[in-house]
Order: sequence, then structure tokens, then C-alpha cells
Amino acid sequence: MEKITHIAVVPGPGFSHLIPILEFSKRLVKLHPLLHVTAFIPTLGSLSSVSKSFLKTLPPSITPTFLPPVDPIDIPQGLETAIRMQLTVTYSLPSLHNALKSLTSRTPLVALVVDNFAYEALDFAKEFNMLSYIYFPKSAFTLSMYFHLPKLDEDTSCEFKDLPEPIQMPGCVPIHGLDLHHQIQDRSSQGYELFLQRVKRFCTVDGIFINSFIEMEKEPIRALAKEWNGYPPVYPIGPIIQTGMSPMGPLN
Repeated sequence: MEKITHIAVVPGPGFSHLIPILEFSKRLVKLHPLLHVTAFIPTLGSLSSVSKSFLKTLPPSITPTFLPPVDPIDIPQGLETAIRMQLTVTYSLPSLHNALKSLTSRTPLVALVVDNFAYEALDFAKEFNMLSYIYFPKSAFTLSMYFHLPKLDEDTSCEFKDLPEPIQMPGCVPIHGLDLHHQIQDRSSQGYELFLQRVKRFCTVDGIFINSFIEMEKEPIRALAKEWNGYPPVYPIGPIIQTGMSPMGPLN
């Protein structure tokens, strides 16, 4: 009997982060029949009915495992959605550690793939002797911006929206500071601090999968692949789109 290879994935909280990494997992197991994926799912409160319906469409080679839900009362009210998502993962880390410890005691895991909001889970990859990856369901242009942000933060004293000249990034068209992600427009905010922490971790992994392809983003992808840039390997594996669901539930 041929040996099954096992990996673990950790989505970010919420439907919009659960679906992309599970669609990626479906692509993996379809291309590699001897691969098994265990998805450790952090949640804030109860899982939505749409998410539950989607999970029922997963193939047997993908096992969803729910971490104990974070009580919404533990998350301060009035926070931005991105901060609430980040805190949900943070509060789920002890449960995730226990789940990984239990699984690795029975089944060797070769890799841990996380959503960018679950970057704190990357610490467990080294502990359990796994390769570490981020699944980034966005464009190569956006990833370039993420990589460029720490340097931009060091070199800039004003708010990005007040920069007089467009921002230059390798392989990308110049972008005005006002057009950067809304979460980094207030550099004194908690959201900006967490965003910066998140993107700094992108350079510490063994690789990043992006939902893009060379025919669509030739220059940004080529720039990301330059050996001298110090970035981890970037793998354009798109396009990956959602299958098996409509807005109201599973498709026939």
C-alpha cells in the first residue's frame, strides 16, 4: 500500500477565509490522491449555516476539525473586523497546539499551511518539525505591497496618504499612498500594528502560495521570484475558484 502524506491547514476565521484555503486543499488532494489534509478551524461563536453546508461538500481526504469556539464576549466590542479575526486566532492558539500535538503523535505531518490571519500558528511548524507555508488568496501585486510595507514603514514619517509621490514596487505599477489598504491608512492604530506584524512574518516561511498565474501578473510574479530580494519562494497556483456552492448553499 502506498504511503499517505499528511498536511495541516489553518484558515482564518469567517466564511471568506475558510473557503479559499479549503478550495486550495481540494485542488491539492485532486492532483495528489495520496495526500490527506486536516483543517483546524478557529471560530468566533457558532459556525454559519453556509459554512456548514460547504464543509459537507469536502472529499473524504479533507478532514475538518473545529477548534473550541472563542466566546464573543472575550473580544472587545467596537473593534475592526480584521482585529477581531486576529484576536480569534490568538485566543485559539492553545487549542490548536493541543490538536496538533495530538495529531502528530499518531500521524507525522509534513507541512502546515495557514491563512495570513493565522500567521501566529506558524510557530508550531518548527516545534512539530513541519514545513511552513502561507496560502495567500490574493494577487501578486498585493503580496508585493505586503513585502514592501516594512521598508515603507521605516522610510516614511507621514501617513501614507500624504506621500507626495506614488510608491514604487518592483514589477508593479506605481501606487498612490491613498490607494493602499484601508487598514494601514492610520499608522497609529492597533489595526496598522497588527497588519505590520502579520506581513513581517511572511518572510519567515518556507513558501507562499498565491491565487494568481504568470499570464495575468507576469512582471509582479517575476519580481517576487528574484533570488536577491530575500523573499521566500512564491508559487503562483491560480486560478482557484469556489466550486460546489451557491450563495444559498451547495450547488447540485
